[in-house]
Amino acid sequence: MSLPRERGVNPLVKYLLFFFNFLFWVISVTLVAVGIYARVFKHAEAAVACFAMDPALLLVAIGVLVFFITFCGCVGSLRENICLLQTFSFCLALLLLLQLAVGILGFVFSEKAREKMNDMVSNAIVHYRDDLDLQNLIDFGQTEFSCCGGVSYKDWSQNMYFNCSPQNPSREFCSVPYSCCRQPEDQSVINTMCGQMAQMLSYTTADEFIHTSGCIDSLVDWMHSNLLLIGAVALGLTLPQLIGLLLSQMLVRQLKDQIRFLSYNQRHQTDYW
Repeated sequence: MSLPRERGVNPLVKYLLFFFNFLFWVISVTLVAVGIYARVFKHAEAAVACFAMDPALLLVAIGVLVFFITFCGCVGSLRENICLLQTFSFCLALLLLLQLAVGILGFVFSEKAREKMNDMVSNAIVHYRDDLDLQNLIDFGQTEFSCCGGVSYKDWSQNMYFNCSPQNPSREFCSVPYSCCRQPEDQSVINTMCGQMAQMLSYTTADEFIHTSGCIDSLVDWMHSNLLLIGAVALGLTLPQLIGLLLSQMLVRQLKDQIRFLSYNQRHQTDYW
């Protein structure tokens, strides 16, 4: 059995892990602050039934999660606390496994994932006018992907303001949002009424001035066309977690070696005396 050697904690590993976590800790605080501002001050009375479709609450949730993990990493590395460092490592490892599981399940059960996505988009359409951030997010998606609704432009009939029910008194009766429209490139002023009564038209007629294809198919097509970009983003999200996990385990090992060495010295000094 080899005798334990004196090994101090490497300052480079310790402070690199600290500053690494401190950077993401600042980012997490910023996310929470922005989320709270958007939720409380911008539209305090707004209510979205689907948690996953509220950008403000999503920011707060992600910020709180990152805050807890990076807090353990910051304090654990600075105070050389093995318990906090192990908690930090466990959370990162669990997060990596969850991301991997979601990716695999999404690939294997692609139809189920599409159904779930369709449910989320449908719920978002229902609450389109209830939340300003959600409304801006949907408009941005429909404009960028040149699409309208989840499966087709007629999905907007699920919204109480856009449905085609005879009892609907809204001025947007049987219409679609302006973000569904085919806007001319040289048009400086957006025609917000361009989708008026669009749901009453056939696909062929409506396609002349609005996008009739759904955003789910457009998103899937975009993902198939940008697999390299998606892989680069996934790697960019995973790499910092792997670095943090590696640094924390290196520091834990150094701390354990240091404890073993001190314990060995104390035991032998007691035996000597």
